[in-house]
Amino acid sequence: MTAPVLWQVADGIATITLNRPERLNAIDTAAARALAEAARAVTRAAGVRAIVLKGAGRAFVAGGDVAEFGADPARAAAVVDEILDAAHAAILALHQHDAPVIASVQGVAAGAGFSLVLGADLAVAAEGTRFVLAYDRIGAPPDCGMTWFLARKLGAGRAAELMYLSAELGAEEARALGLLTRVVPANRLEAETDALAARVAAGPTRAFGAFKRGLARASAATLADQLEAERAAFAAVTRTADFAEGTAAFLGRRKAAFTGT
Repeated sequence: MTAPVLWQVADGIATITLNRPERLNAIDTAAARALAEAARAVTRAAGVRAIVLKGAGRAFVAGGDVAEFGADPARAAAVVDEILDAAHAAILALHQHDAPVIASVQGVAAGAGFSLVLGADLAVAAEGTRFVLAYDRIGAPPDCGMTWFLARKLGAGRAAELMYLSAELGAEEARALGLLTRVVPANRLEAETDALAARVAAGPTRAFGAFKRGLARASAATLADQLEAERAAFAAVTRTADFAEGTAAFLGRRKAAFTGT
């Protein structure tokens, strides 16, 4: 039986691939559990400095597997709980790790798949990719952090518009809204993703972790609290090898060679 999620780590870059191409990588219980296991494995692995999240075949992720949780209404709540317990563990593990997460997206990212893209720190999409909320089509609310990520990126009003009207966005529309980092020709998706992953993997990983945490706090914190959090983060990073290297490189007018430590 083919594993529903594959993962590997090479040269400081971890790659997690949802691997149910025959189902457009729709997330069922087995896939959610495998995703959680993969996320835990790569975030515990030594030396990980970038994480790439991708889908096998012609789609990124077509949401949750409705065939599983819609098959038996009496068990729907239990099945959804099982899927989301595991999916939430994966999302939190990736969100809390210092390494930037890059979503590499093609075909369609619907429902929970769209949430995974929004939860990434950077996202590269192939031209022609569609981003679909679609929750109202099955009479369900958003999941996998959709409301949290979307409201922070777009504001509550714009997020509400997209959710209530079951929006479908093209790649260029999503990029214009600030939901994507880059849109590239389909035949360049892998190369562009690899180049972006290599670039961030060569960066100051501990500082990048502070970037993540600062951005996550910003919309809910007072200015005074955010200033204090930034001060504490900066002070903590001054004790890293990368800060010593970065400041030495700046003063020596050379390019820094960060190690992620």
